Amino acid sequence: MNKTVTELQEQFRQLRLSETAEELPQLLREAEKSSWTYLEFLESITRYELGKREAKSLERRMKWARFPYVKSLEEFNVEEQTALTTRQLTQLAELSWLEQQYNLILLGPPGVGKTFLAIGLGLEAIHRGFNVYFITMGELIHLLKTEEFLNKSKVQLKRLRGSDLVIIDDLMYMAMDQREANLFFHLINHLYERSSIILTSNKSPDQWGELMGDQGITTAILDRLLHRVEVIHMDGDSYRMKYRESVFSAEV
Repeated sequence: MNKTVTELQEQFRQLRLSETAEELPQLLREAEKSSWTYLEFLESITRYELGKREAKSLERRMKWARFPYVKSLEEFNVEEQTALTTRQLTQLAELSWLEQQYNLILLGPPGVGKTFLAIGLGLEAIHRGFNVYFITMGELIHLLKTEEFLNKSKVQLKRLRGSDLVIIDDLMYMAMDQREANLFFHLINHLYERSSIILTSNKSPDQWGELMGDQGITTAILDRLLHRVEVIHMDGDSYRMKYRESVFSAEV
């Protein structure tokens, strides 16, 4: 059975191994030059295809995350703030809290690194294979209010609801009316124990009721958000709310 390289490439494409099909001539040259065994050649093909697929998957997850900028945790200077120790930052980077569906609330005034830290953790999650979605509170309210009649909003919210980690930036930067608060509650209720959420805000949870205008909805939202959560003050020490577990292990 004799087949040309072009015919083999076409068969690889039919098998949906398109990346290997493109690289096949080069792989064959390397195999001949290095006198690869059959097993080494097959290993090279599968490694190449899997590597390309993972790269494409990473690119897709990055695109869907919609980060406003890219900053890694390696660029986050722990020494410039007192909210987190190096040990705690390392624990957050391990993402065990994400695997256990904990939430994080990052509080503090503008410019202290809340969004930076959230994006850094989001990037870490993407590189570990998780789906991440970043959105500002203003954008989120717009999507929720237009979901019924805008296909773009439906698509974006479908991706958000299907994400392992949802980052909501600038939570409670402005007051909500009752309809907006109700829509937000239904989203949080949907994500509850399905996804982890990172919230950044310059208002503490005890001030959210004033901005939502409905104490009942605020209580329901907080009940779900604070069930399994770490609250970190970016302008001070991290504190752990009473009657809940913490994502940080005991210091030694």
